[in-house]
Amino acid sequence: MKRAIITTACICALLGCSDNKEQSAATEKQTTLTEQPTMPTTADKNMPPIAKKVDHLMSIHGHERNDQYYWLRDDTRKNEQVLDYLNAENDFTEKSLAHTEDLQKQLFEEMTARLEPNVESVPVFDKGYWFLAKYEEGKDYPIHVRKKGTLDAKEEILVDQNLRAEGHEYYNLGDLEISTNQSLMAISEDTVSRRRYDIRVKNLQTGEFFPEVIENTSGQVVWANDNKTLFYVRKHPTTLLPFQVYRHELGTSPEKDVLVYEEKDSTFYTFVYKTRSEKFIGIGVSSTMNSEFRFVSADSPAEEFQVLLPREKDHKYRADHIDNHFYVQSDFEALNERVWKVEESKIGSKEHWNELIAHRDDTLIQDVELFNEYMVVNERVNGVEKLRIRDYQGKLIEEVTFNDAAYNTRFGNNPDPASRVFRYGYSSMTTPSSVYDYHLDSKKSELKKQDKVIGDFHPEQYKSERIMIEARDGKQVPVSIVYRKDRFKKDGTNPLLNYAYGSYGATMDPSFSISRLSLLDRGMVFAISHIRGSKMLGRQWYEDGKKLTKMNTFTDFNDVTKALVKQGYGNPKQIYAMGGSAGGMLMGGIINMEPELYHGVIAAVPFVDVVTTMLDESIPLTTGEFDEWGNPKNKEYYDYMLAYSPYDQIKAQDYPHLLVTTGLHDSQVQYWEPAKWVAKLRDMKTDNNRLLLDTDMEVGHGGKSGRYKSYLDRAKQYAFLLDLANLKE
Repeated sequence: MKRAIITTACICALLGCSDNKEQSAATEKQTTLTEQPTMPTTADKNMPPIAKKVDHLMSIHGHERNDQYYWLRDDTRKNEQVLDYLNAENDFTEKSLAHTEDLQKQLFEEMTARLEPNVESVPVFDKGYWFLAKYEEGKDYPIHVRKKGTLDAKEEILVDQNLRAEGHEYYNLGDLEISTNQSLMAISEDTVSRRRYDIRVKNLQTGEFFPEVIENTSGQVVWANDNKTLFYVRKHPTTLLPFQVYRHELGTSPEKDVLVYEEKDSTFYTFVYKTRSEKFIGIGVSSTMNSEFRFVSADSPAEEFQVLLPREKDHKYRADHIDNHFYVQSDFEALNERVWKVEESKIGSKEHWNELIAHRDDTLIQDVELFNEYMVVNERVNGVEKLRIRDYQGKLIEEVTFNDAAYNTRFGNNPDPASRVFRYGYSSMTTPSSVYDYHLDSKKSELKKQDKVIGDFHPEQYKSERIMIEARDGKQVPVSIVYRKDRFKKDGTNPLLNYAYGSYGATMDPSFSISRLSLLDRGMVFAISHIRGSKMLGRQWYEDGKKLTKMNTFTDFNDVTKALVKQGYGNPKQIYAMGGSAGGMLMGGIINMEPELYHGVIAAVPFVDVVTTMLDESIPLTTGEFDEWGNPKNKEYYDYMLAYSPYDQIKAQDYPHLLVTTGLHDSQVQYWEPAKWVAKLRDMKTDNNRLLLDTDMEVGHGGKSGRYKSYLDRAKQYAFLLDLANLKE
């Protein structure tokens, strides 16, 4: 269902910058101990840096913790002592991986060589123009263009991201929106990697940008139909929470912008969007368990917004509009959701809601795309995605079928609701990303484009499987597996990499990866464990992996690992694990619990200091995550959270080889979490295995920007694994 995606929520874990205030729920005191060196001495230049210890006592619920590495937290990111320590860790990591430099270079060249050097997206026709984006050989960013009327028309460059990125180590185009009359373009840009976007407007007739710049936004831009008014969301300066919706009139100073909505509850995220009918502009607020939407006519943007349905406890919904009706995807008395419709003149309560698609225990309604004559519903049935076409009585008309056992499908760009053709994307672990047009009249799918893999790539050389593995409590956990057939023997001799996320209900569907081929071609097996905490098997699967059931996420992953070894998919001495953000928390949890299962682990931007972060409401995203992790001001949640928090549960034991990554400017998981985690691990672990912290001093949560540069990180990570597995060729 068309709506804006909250850029700071969902798959990301939490955290961001904070003002280093004392925690309101706990008392703290800090005492300096005898300082240990923060960097290796000249004589021991190949030794890891040892972080000093400074007592930092925190007390709540009668329990006291001493966080001796709390001093690594620096909101300004300018503390020389902290920066020196991070740089010392980087130097140690570089020296420790120096013997893999040739392999890193080889992997980077392999990965980037598979990319089609000059490539264009499938053109999309909207309001008289064809729109497309293209990459040119050697350039890191796409160029967005349009052509009037026909694809043979002269190309008009809307924005060349390569030019916009000049002079910046990082660049991200958050949004690109064309006004209704096609004469203006609004873009939002982040050049720091903190997910704080500046909005600018370009006159497409003159090519000039208007003088005003709107700063500190979520990145979303919505045009009203008058071609002079736009709406955006500002972020809180400290918590970075998107919470205020403003109305801006083109040609005026942003200081004169009108505040049209402010969300007072810090557990909610705020976003704006335009409905499918383009008749309304919507403001949505959403938390893990609740939501609320309000709308105003796009033709009369200065009028008051009207609430579709006031927020209710444990009721999350989202809404779109077409043909004088709002269509509501809702979990009201429906764990796996259902779809309603209501006349636009009868909003304000559920009194006039009419059910179109009923709730089903085995089917999760994931998304809805509205057209004038039909709607397409993305439904997950027993873990497998389906695209089902329904009429506006909810009746099933047609279903798009797929052949792979495990795959991912998604809605494509469908700007024209009057079309009898809808576009969708498709990918599997052996099938490169593909774009299809489904023709309702002929009931056939037409392949418009499939990503080319340059070089010696043949899909038939690879095989994917979907299996079910029994967890310790009897639940069946789906697992997607891929390997190269001529390099695989199901006899326990292959190295295996197990990957998962397992939080926020985010489902890591099996899809294609160009970089992953470098592992498969060397004989490594790759598995995705669809553990509890995702929605792979519906909403209940998510509910069984959060708050007071979060431990299932960790035990599911370790149970899958053991079963894969037992079934011959992996060599017990060459098992590896990888996860990022909340998946990095997963990595921390599994190695505290059963470190002997893994030879090496990569924890990318890991959320590992769960208790301290969730007690500090000044940190970005903390308050919005109480429904995910629980609020540790409640002793029950505090005790449970403490039992799995990776930082708090470090033990004096052997750990696998570890590569930990972070970004200095990360707004989701602050750099100090992985930094503290590594420092404490180095102090307490009893082995001589590698423990490496790699901090990118220029970027944030998503890593490097750019088509090519982004593969530098992946090449380093895969070199770390392949070196451990002795699979260099």
